[in-house]
Amino acid sequence: MSDLNKLGLAEARDALRKGDVTSVELTQACLQAIDGAGALNAFVHHTPELALEQANAADARIKAGGAPEMCGLPIGIKDLFCTKGVPSQAGSRILQDFLPQYESTVSQQLFDAGAVMLGKLNMDEFAMGSSNETSVYGSAVNPWRRGNDDAALTPGGSSGGSAAAVAADLCLAATGTDTGGSIRQPAAFTGTVGIKPTYGRCSRWGIVAFASSLDQAGPMTKSVRDAAMMLGAMCGHDPKDSTSADLPVPDFEAALTGDIRSKKIGIPREYRMEGMPDEIETLWQNGIAMMRDAGAEIVDISLPHTKYALPAYYVIAPAEASSNLARYDGVRYGHRARLEQGDGITEMYEKTRAEGFGPEVQRRVMIGTYVLSAGFYDAYYNRARRVRALIKKDFDDVFAAGIDSILTPATPSAAFGLGEMSDADPIAMYLNDVFTVTVNLAGLPGIAVPTGVDKQGLPLGLQLIGRPWEEAELLSSAYALERSAGFVAKAGKWW
Repeated sequence: MSDLNKLGLAEARDALRKGDVTSVELTQACLQAIDGAGALNAFVHHTPELALEQANAADARIKAGGAPEMCGLPIGIKDLFCTKGVPSQAGSRILQDFLPQYESTVSQQLFDAGAVMLGKLNMDEFAMGSSNETSVYGSAVNPWRRGNDDAALTPGGSSGGSAAAVAADLCLAATGTDTGGSIRQPAAFTGTVGIKPTYGRCSRWGIVAFASSLDQAGPMTKSVRDAAMMLGAMCGHDPKDSTSADLPVPDFEAALTGDIRSKKIGIPREYRMEGMPDEIETLWQNGIAMMRDAGAEIVDISLPHTKYALPAYYVIAPAEASSNLARYDGVRYGHRARLEQGDGITEMYEKTRAEGFGPEVQRRVMIGTYVLSAGFYDAYYNRARRVRALIKKDFDDVFAAGIDSILTPATPSAAFGLGEMSDADPIAMYLNDVFTVTVNLAGLPGIAVPTGVDKQGLPLGLQLIGRPWEEAELLSSAYALERSAGFVAKAGKWW
């Protein structure tokens, strides 16, 4: 078989079980693709020796029989996941040279299932960003281009390296994390599939924290079937994470019937944003028609507090970040600033954090500290928490009325150029999360599926939002949408 790196997880699994290919061959094909893709800056820590060691072990396991579904499949791991003995920097200078002596629960579960780690993937610093431009490693680059334009485009953020690597066939799939859209927005920008499961479905233990009540890990893949496969391996109760749900993990792949006859799909009127491009509206209408043709009942719904979601998110997330990032002080691990004679511990903290944190992280830490301060706690943080409860109630009411899932755009535009959104106006960048943050605030599962291209040939995605803990049904609906859309476009290789 040729072009082994272009296979999806399910195709590769089937080929491995038939004996048509070995994990070592798959892994070598991916490693070769990575070596030739430096221009994408997707992989930032390479682990070829570990990958081949894991691949050899996987081949022996498959040969013995009874190997798990993910056994032998080469994937990338976002740099936010702590990986034992492998640099884990969260895209930040402040964690330079940090080598964890433990494995995150999600990566451990993947390795226990026989998955092969090719290396660590680029990301926005501490997952704070929508374009992968805040990374200490430099920007990841989208493999897609606008027509004949050579301008470098963002792969989205914060899981930009994961999205670029999957779209460019550098790995068969990758892990991502989603705090306000950081799996779904990059997936939409790169023509890939990304699912954020219900909050608590995947353990957060060993994942560097951004906003603890919002963060959730999930897979980034080439198809909905692959997402179902990988999600099954990532989920499960973890006693080390107090927010981990003690619930059985369904067989997500077995649930992919794609039969949505009699299902009610909600279309929220509040997601028709002022100034939304015609291409996004057309994409949405096409998606609605596809779901109706597949047998679903389309129902107009209202989520009245949606307009407050972005302001509430950008109070709650920075507040939690300012608390979580207080642990990075240069004392126990990571970067420590050089001190002048006479400097004390306060100066060490100040200089270390000034040098170690980039501008976006500093901005969010300062916002978070401000909204948690004595004079503003009730005015900002407590008010945002009340708004969050109202947003969750909107979804609860809709689902209680019989809606099975909700169809919306995934992003307000196609991928934009690196550097096109100036640091002078961070609000413009934050607006990229307008369709995704509600899902995190309500703790719901959401999936982005590629369904079309814009006039410049760039991929566009739609988002399906599901009931809590019903990822299996959500994936089946996404599978129906994927089949109807028939998206097969790929980025032309230029790197």
